[in-house]
Amino acid sequence: MRVLLTASDATASERLAGRELGSELEKELERSAYKARLLDKRAPADTMRIVTDGRSVLEIAREVVAATGWTGPGPC
Repeated sequence: MRVLLTASDATASERLAGRELGSELEKELERSAYKARLLDKRAPADTMRIVTDGRSVLEIAREVVAATGWTGPGPC
């Protein structure tokens, strides 16, 4: 199972603004938008897309695990 994590342009912009400084931000925003479109276009048809906007890492991880059926070994 393939999983592609997605985010709206607004969410991606917020995330990038939190870690990029000055003139690099605009370049990264352009690159991010380009890469997102490319990934979406080139991902195989059976790729599951999981929206990450407004969600915690734990929520996203739970959905990925449920989608893939992967739970890994239990605690020892």
